[in-house]
Amino acid sequence: MDKIFKYSYKTRMGFMINDDSLQVLNDLTDNEINLVITSPPFPLLRKKEYGNKEQFEYIDWLLTFAKLVYKKLTPDGSFVIDLGGVYQKGVPIRSLYNFRLLLKLCDEIGFNLAEEFYWYNPSKLPSPIEWVNKRKIRTKDSVNTVWWLSKTENPKSDVSKVLVPYSERMKKLIKSPSKFYKPKLRPSGHNIGKNFSINNGGAIPSNLLNIPNSESNSLYFRRCKAANIKTHPARFPEKLPKFFIKMLTDEGDLVVDIFAGSNTTGLVSEKLLRKWISIENRLDYVSSSVFRFIDESISNNQIIEMHNLINDGKKLDISNYQPTQSLFDVDNKNVTYSLS
Repeated sequence: MDKIFKYSYKTRMGFMINDDSLQVLNDLTDNEINLVITSPPFPLLRKKEYGNKEQFEYIDWLLTFAKLVYKKLTPDGSFVIDLGGVYQKGVPIRSLYNFRLLLKLCDEIGFNLAEEFYWYNPSKLPSPIEWVNKRKIRTKDSVNTVWWLSKTENPKSDVSKVLVPYSERMKKLIKSPSKFYKPKLRPSGHNIGKNFSINNGGAIPSNLLNIPNSESNSLYFRRCKAANIKTHPARFPEKLPKFFIKMLTDEGDLVVDIFAGSNTTGLVSEKLLRKWISIENRLDYVSSSVFRFIDESISNNQIIEMHNLINDGKKLDISNYQPTQSLFDVDNKNVTYSLS
């Protein structure tokens, strides 16, 4: 993080970079990144505006990034990758690309599968239309696979940082344990002892993450709408990267997203006081992603000006932003929020 990056904007904790992820990764020091978390463009049958690859190209394409990720991760670092399911072309049969990719990540590059997660998105629209809506021979695809990969068998991780609320029944059990169970060895082999009734502040989460992907009222969405700018078509919900960033990193650690899109990962890392680098090769996505970091005290005209300056190749420094200060200090090379 001591390097001078060719950034589009920077905050207190990180940099948003409009460039090729392979180039940026290559410039980073080996064994430097604590967590790479990303959601690459999926290999869908229909071409999307964010540049998805065909299924037959996809695995080899993504492996080129994964090889560099492996080199750049700290020995106890993690690689978390969100992958959507797809169908084979013309038939109601699922592609196995995400499982084939997993095998290559582990067998050829050397990653370990620390754990597989499944992201259930209840707000996802029915798809594909042909098999689900028209012929009604398949159910709605609402689950993505999320592979948590590591360089070592014991990566940095602390589940106590991501505990979930207790169920109502568990709350009753903790309050009056003798009414609900007796410590003993269960037929399943589980030895339920007295500590089972201790209040640990929450329950251990499962590897099924129930997170709706709906942010129609977020600051980013409202800013894009007010500026008449298209939002990114496949946005991360904040809760997804938040879960893994909290569990797998500490404050001050470095988090990287190599397909950053609208930069949800950077925003969550900023909130959690992690250093971050987000990389996105589409300038229009980069320029609108700055909206996530600017509060509502800034006028729409100023927001549009920031967006246009990034599109023009200027660099914005919003690391010490204070709304009462003048908006910009401009020179021939950079545009800096007047903040220091």
